[in-house]
Amino acid sequence: MHSQNPIFIPGPTNMPEAMRRAVDMPTMDHRSAGFADILHPAIDGVKQVLKTTLAEVFLFPSTGSGGWETALSNTLSKGDTVLACQNGMFSQKWIDMCQRHGLEVIVVEAEWGAGIPADRFEEILTKDTNHKIKAVLATHNETATGVVSDIAAVRAAINAAAHPALFFVDGVSSIGSMDFRMDEWGVDVAVTGSQKGFMLPAGLAIVGFSPKALAAIETATLPRWYFDVRDMQAGYKINGYPYTPQVGMINGLKQATRLMLAEGLENVFARHERIATGVRKAVVAWDMALCAQSPDLYSNSVSAIMTPKGFDANALVAHASSKYDVSFGGGLGAVAGKLFRIGHLGSLTDVMALSGLATAEMSMKDLGLDIALGAGVAAAQEYYRTTA
Repeated sequence: MHSQNPIFIPGPTNMPEAMRRAVDMPTMDHRSAGFADILHPAIDGVKQVLKTTLAEVFLFPSTGSGGWETALSNTLSKGDTVLACQNGMFSQKWIDMCQRHGLEVIVVEAEWGAGIPADRFEEILTKDTNHKIKAVLATHNETATGVVSDIAAVRAAINAAAHPALFFVDGVSSIGSMDFRMDEWGVDVAVTGSQKGFMLPAGLAIVGFSPKALAAIETATLPRWYFDVRDMQAGYKINGYPYTPQVGMINGLKQATRLMLAEGLENVFARHERIATGVRKAVVAWDMALCAQSPDLYSNSVSAIMTPKGFDANALVAHASSKYDVSFGGGLGAVAGKLFRIGHLGSLTDVMALSGLATAEMSMKDLGLDIALGAGVAAAQEYYRTTA
């Protein structure tokens, strides 16, 4: 029997019925006039979510990882230097991609659970008087640790150093769930995917390019073909694609942005913060802690919950899946087995969140942890019940 339980991984997220219906559409000729009525509203909706009037948005049949590659391959050349912080699994993956592309990476190491040290970026950029560094990379929300970094502070660091580097931001698990201000923060390439805040299946890499990033394309020499933004620009001018697009997915994105904008972006962000706060109340009631080192770093899309020393958190994830048919996120890399993750982004409600907390409690109890059944649920209930 197909499970009707919601999932609590940080992506792909739960899909509203309207999203499933939007994606499930008859085959369309993507070279027909009707495709324009799907493509352009989806692009315009994404621009509003990114809070940009300056950037061009491109939709590639891919995932967020393809968006990373789009950012690099369209703007940089082999041997270029980039500056990045490694504070979790996904920031490390982007660094690895840079290195495989023949880029030199200045890596600022941070603890898993810490945010991006903007002050350290400013020091490095200030010393780079020859402007060897061509791009600064920042992971807005480190999905492996539940840490959100201050992107405005990173931009301020770049400005304070009076450095001309491009600014790339991985917003895969933040955009659509948390406030993102592409123009205000001076982001040159914003990267996200369809399967998180946009509540769709995996399959679209969504990228926004500022005018500065678009200008860099003319001198960049890294190889690109599938991810060539110039070909996508040419296709859009004639309401098409340089190759076969995922029409149903783009139609889903059109519907997703309509739903989000109808709810109101600030209301979307407030809903995520509210649900996340309830989860955090439960963590306190369990006498556990988040991987994120301080409240200013707490993510509103995923909570990474540290389990007692000596307990295998991945066993909890496996047990919840096998016994209760509920999925949580496991620990990755340096925190594998030390924490489990509750994703609370996309299509989620207070009631759905409570079911996830209850399942986590049952799983912990089953595996011998000293948990009072209902403690975390009650803490979250009290918060949800008494706040608007």
